[in-house]
Amino acid sequence: MGDWITVEGDAALGEGQVLAADLDGVPVLLVRHQGCVYAMENRCTHDGSEMDGGHVDEAGAFVCPHHGARFALKDGEALCAPAYEPLTMFPVQVEAGCIQLKDERW
Repeated sequence: MGDWITVEGDAALGEGQVLAADLDGVPVLLVRHQGCVYAMENRCTHDGSEMDGGHVDEAGAFVCPHHGARFALKDGEALCAPAYEPLTMFPVQVEAGCIQLKDERW
């Protein structure tokens, strides 16, 4: 398993915000929802497009800005069409004022 990698300062991500970051060349989106930070690959499983500009809806799901696919923040599960495959999610920790991620895909 990989080491924790700092991708952003914790203060840069406010409640309800979405922020693009980079995890060793992998584009990711950081989301803060109800005090928790989530990290997902910035690639919609529906069509491969980047999801910058997406948001968290009232139910706590991330909504892709292109075609409205919704994904669970806790595990990336696709919640509605047009996406059927889950998002790749990354473990997150906030340590010493920094948001850190691990890439455990391999």
